[in-house]
Amino acid sequence: MIQNRRASFDYELLERFEAGIALTGSEIKSLRQGGVTLGEAFARVRGGEVWLEGLHIPPYKDASYNNHEPLRSRKLLLKGREIAEIAKGLERQGLTLVPTRLYFKGGWVKLEVALGRGKKRYDKRQDEAKRDAQRQIERALKR
Repeated sequence: MIQNRRASFDYELLERFEAGIALTGSEIKSLRQGGVTLGEAFARVRGGEVWLEGLHIPPYKDASYNNHEPLRSRKLLLKGREIAEIAKGLERQGLTLVPTRLYFKGGWVKLEVALGRGKKRYDKRQDEAKRDAQRQIERALKR
């Protein structure tokens, strides 16, 4: 499982969706080997479909001459009502579609995307202060 830890730091994550990804065979094998970069990835709605941009899947070293392109756009597989809900959130509320986790579920690759609102600097400071306070409480309870 690959997580985008930066997503929860930079965004207030509101609603999450589980999506499949349209991949080639060499991409699946490369995912199983690891080395995937999810940090700079983002998703957008184009033509009634959701596309994932910026996900870097390294080329599979044992593939033939027609290996996949590492940074190509990949289609996310979602239901129509989920796509409509995402599009509405992106247009009306000014939200961003952020990939948060990439994992295998029953042999299939799944991507968790979340509608998020960008945090301001003071929001990040408040969250960090809450985490520190919670950590100190837990330490005190252990003693």
